[in-house]
Amino acid sequence: MSASHAQKLLETRQSILHLLLSKDDLVDVLLDKSVDLNAAELREITGWRHQLEQAIAPLHAADLADILEALPEEERQALWRLVPTERRGRVLVEASETVWDSLTEEMSDRDILRAIEPLDIDDQVYLARYLPRDLTGRLLTTLEPDLRASLLDVIELDRDRVGRVMDFNILTVRADVTLETVQRFLRKRKSMPAGTDKLFITNEHNQLLGELALTDILLNQPDTQVANVMNAHPTTFQLNDKAEDAASAFERYNLISAAVIDAKGKLMGRLTVEDVIDLVNEENESNIRKMGGISQEEDVFAPVRKAVRKRWTWLAINLCTAFIASRVIGLFEATISQLVALATLMPIVAGIGGNTGNQTITMIVRALALHQVEPGNFSFLILRELGVALINGLFWGSIMGALTWLMYDNLQLGGVMMLAMLLNLLLAALMGVLIPLLMTKMKRDPAVGSSVLITALTDTGGFFIFLGLATIFLLPH
Repeated sequence: MSASHAQKLLETRQSILHLLLSKDDLVDVLLDKSVDLNAAELREITGWRHQLEQAIAPLHAADLADILEALPEEERQALWRLVPTERRGRVLVEASETVWDSLTEEMSDRDILRAIEPLDIDDQVYLARYLPRDLTGRLLTTLEPDLRASLLDVIELDRDRVGRVMDFNILTVRADVTLETVQRFLRKRKSMPAGTDKLFITNEHNQLLGELALTDILLNQPDTQVANVMNAHPTTFQLNDKAEDAASAFERYNLISAAVIDAKGKLMGRLTVEDVIDLVNEENESNIRKMGGISQEEDVFAPVRKAVRKRWTWLAINLCTAFIASRVIGLFEATISQLVALATLMPIVAGIGGNTGNQTITMIVRALALHQVEPGNFSFLILRELGVALINGLFWGSIMGALTWLMYDNLQLGGVMMLAMLLNLLLAALMGVLIPLLMTKMKRDPAVGSSVLITALTDTGGFFIFLGLATIFLLPH
């Protein structure tokens, strides 16, 4: 994208957002709300509407999806009503899941089907997971029998499987033809699916025999048989393979596309680097939300009642852990009342532990996603993190202990501060490794709410360690 085009796109986006966010009467009219307008006001609103329609007409579906996501719900609905039905399917494909419900809630079943029908089969599969079962059935009846069978094979797969993200647009040829025949076949088609870097070789039963790179078609003699230059041992994926494993393979082997087969070796589709990039972006956003205990379906502009419903589970857990931490502090009320300085130092011990724990969890979750963690290296990981925590605890604990001694002129208090920081960092490191490993063993996503759990443990543990040590070493017995 050129700089001038990018600048023009930014100006268009700002113009659309400004119109919708500043013209309440325009939004009300677009949403069919009753508004008392005189003739002059009606002409003005008609002009604004025409301006909006002209602005969105040349926009790419992805740019339009971005603008829709940047609008509060009412303004989003107002703009969505101006998008022609034939464009809506492509915009839905480009939009994130967080706004999908708000875009389709006012669309009838007929409108949804009309929007989806012009799309490629792989985009229809992508959107079908959001459709009610009766709408999915009606969509299937509009497809050719072969495509219907392919869709039925993948529609029930989990969303994190290769079959749910693969592309059905593939080019196949037979092994016993010449490269000249292949070239004639391609010229006759006059177009190729986006991201095509190879053709797939199949037999009469559509079983995959190999793949033929476009460079091999161009660089070998036309009378050469496909069987003599094809790659008979290509990298392939099965429908039920985990999509994140496939994404790792694309990075490892520098793939642009790869065949997807079923359990019997039948060619079902292909996975492209575009699919992988979309998957990685979606996974990254999902993990960021999960680490904070936020639902991946939550829309930043969703109504308050929806946001409350999405967040209450982890807030309830937070409330419980905060209550436990407060009870721990309550156990040491007598200690705090005799040495008020403890109240100002407690948050430091808890905070440094939470930071260390989150760093460890982030590293372990990433290692788990890349399959770098195996049963044989669990003990090494634990010992490594404990070693890092020990060094950091001794270094920073000594500094904080010395500062505490200088501030309060109390050597014993400085020693307690140093020891408490050291022990809480060791606790944070241990829990930072164990929490994601235990969640993985329990078949749970290690990213979900892990930061919430580690913060709760390091807060409670930090308060207990610090105040417990203060009770033992600082109070007269």
